[in-house]
Amino acid sequence: MDIYFAIEVISVLLGLAFLVLLIRQSILCWWFGIAGSLLSIFLFYHTKLYSEAILYTYYVLMGFYGFYSWNKNKSENNLTLAVSEKGLGFHITAIVSSTLTAFCLGWYFENYSDASSPYLDALTTIFSFFATYLEAKKILSAWIYWIIINGLTIGLYLTKGLDIYSSLSVIYFVLSFVGYFKWKKTFRLYY
Repeated sequence: MDIYFAIEVISVLLGLAFLVLLIRQSILCWWFGIAGSLLSIFLFYHTKLYSEAILYTYYVLMGFYGFYSWNKNKSENNLTLAVSEKGLGFHITAIVSSTLTAFCLGWYFENYSDASSPYLDALTTIFSFFATYLEAKKILSAWIYWIIINGLTIGLYLTKGLDIYSSLSVIYFVLSFVGYFKWKKTFRLYY
């Protein structure tokens, strides 16, 4: 078996465990996310998706932050941090700044590296940074961003021959809807 294929399979399984546990709001999700992300860094560097490698490095760091944040800010019913939401102005500012940042990152990788799909890779990466932050803070709209991001990464991974990651993105796309509705139910308990 090709080592890169084995790494992809293990990383995908860890990623699925992360997402299922995240939807269930289990603090253990962060440890699965960290392990899968470490493997993904290696794989994405190998396939020259440098923005994705940077993103998964960020996921490792956010895994530790998410664990700390969820554990530190427990709600009254002893669940982890309560689900909340941000206003429209916050999202408009975030979308504009993330889009501009993605364009700059894409331009950099297009001109100074051998990156494949530099703009789409940068766009999904920068918005994933943002969505992961929202996730770590348990902001409901994180799931809306993930629906869009996962839809875009399906094609990105297919163009690089990462069929298993592409399949994972399809599953993530579907599970993002599940996560949104489950978290929305919890959100209504608090607001």
